[in-house]
Amino acid sequence: MSRKVTDKAVANRPARHVKTIIIGSGFAGLGLAIRLSQQGRNDYLVLERGSDVGGTWRDNTYPGAACDVPSHLYSYSFALNPDWTRSFSKQGEIQQYIQGVAAKYKVRDKHLFDCDVTAARWNNDTSWWEIESSKGSFTADTVVSAVGALCEPALPDIKGIGNFKGEVFHSARWNHDADLTGKRVAIIGTGASSIQIVPSIAPKVAHLDVYQRTAPWLLPRMDRPYTLPERFAFKRIPGFQRLARAAIYAVRETQVVGLAKIPALMQAFELIARAKLKHEIRDPELRAKVTPNFRIGCKRMLISNEYYPALGRDNVDVVTDGIAEVRENSIVTKDGTEREIDALIVATGFHVTDSPAYNTIAGKDGRTLSEVFDEIGQQGYKGSSIANFPNMFFLLGPNVGLGHTSMVFMIESQINYIADALATVDRMGLRTVEVRRDKQDAYNVELKNKLEGSVWNTGGCSSWYLDKHGNNTTLWPDFTFEFRRLTKTFDVAAYETTSGNSRNNLKVVAQ
Repeated sequence: MSRKVTDKAVANRPARHVKTIIIGSGFAGLGLAIRLSQQGRNDYLVLERGSDVGGTWRDNTYPGAACDVPSHLYSYSFALNPDWTRSFSKQGEIQQYIQGVAAKYKVRDKHLFDCDVTAARWNNDTSWWEIESSKGSFTADTVVSAVGALCEPALPDIKGIGNFKGEVFHSARWNHDADLTGKRVAIIGTGASSIQIVPSIAPKVAHLDVYQRTAPWLLPRMDRPYTLPERFAFKRIPGFQRLARAAIYAVRETQVVGLAKIPALMQAFELIARAKLKHEIRDPELRAKVTPNFRIGCKRMLISNEYYPALGRDNVDVVTDGIAEVRENSIVTKDGTEREIDALIVATGFHVTDSPAYNTIAGKDGRTLSEVFDEIGQQGYKGSSIANFPNMFFLLGPNVGLGHTSMVFMIESQINYIADALATVDRMGLRTVEVRRDKQDAYNVELKNKLEGSVWNTGGCSSWYLDKHGNNTTLWPDFTFEFRRLTKTFDVAAYETTSGNSRNNLKVVAQ
């Protein structure tokens, strides 16, 4: 009853106007909030559907959850953490870091938590955004979407899955109340989450069936605890941590040469992966099952020292036959085999190129992001703006994803661009800014040309990097320092801009 009263009170509350609204508070939204505060911009609000900052690192609490980017690189450049305990951090430590940064920079009071944005519509008459949420209505001069790519779990369309009687949950919505000890468990998927979950639960379950559609390539996980002298140096020796970070960045950056420019160079990584596979899986039949049939790098390269040994356990089976249906207490594969289970874990990834959030954002002609993307594909300009959506910017927009290094670097590059855009709007007295379609089209032609020869497009796989049109709309196909150069300042000349305080008094001031 109290919930209904609260909802009614929220619904009757008049819309609150804020100059800038940021949607989402993972690494991207939180980083932008901090930058705005540093610029002295206090008229902003972060709407976060979760109960805390952290985004994917708040939500993904499954057993074994950890990062596959080195700790010192997977952090803000303005908030280095000398207290990392190991070279590749686990989920809890990363979430603690994000929470600590939010507290240090005093931006939590600019957040509205448990606020699920259900609609955002551009109003041509007022030239501002109208936002509906579970915490009421808002209007804003500018909206920044910081909705991450890994936030909407993708559930498989399998006959009968809704009728399963046992425990069933997605890896990103892990049910910690479910005790899997001694249970017969099935996990669907063999991606980044699954390869961490499988070794974490295999020793305690009675039996584990791993349903594999496509085998991933695995590289060694060069993970270790930091020694006390190292941790002392990170904290006490000036410049030591930044030097370590720069060295890690340089090494990781070299990988893009093979991924995007000269795919033949990926053979070196494939030799390492094949040697690892041969060493860690002795059974020829099992080894054949988990040997990928595409070139390394085409899908996300994964790192683990525990996954292959876990697959070799007596209580673990790898199932490669397609799933025909899920019954109340079992899974039936297309060859007719029925395997009884007590619990089902769905590790099938996320809606990346078809996020449900796209249906909630409507631009100046009334079309949603989903409808625009249906027509032209998931295209943007510098991953930060999209034609038809004035006064809206995107963190983690089209083609800013990475297959080799830290997304935080790309996020900070976009923060530079968007923060300068907001400063430019104020300095020039602009009312609206919208990227020109010709500039966006030209940018995407260049991106497509760079992607054509990449291993992501030529490696013989079907990956979540590709949209339904078959275009790679996820990854950045060049050095990250090149993206940093492109987003150093806001190029207002690439935008259609207007000035004036009302729709009837608008004037084009830049073309």
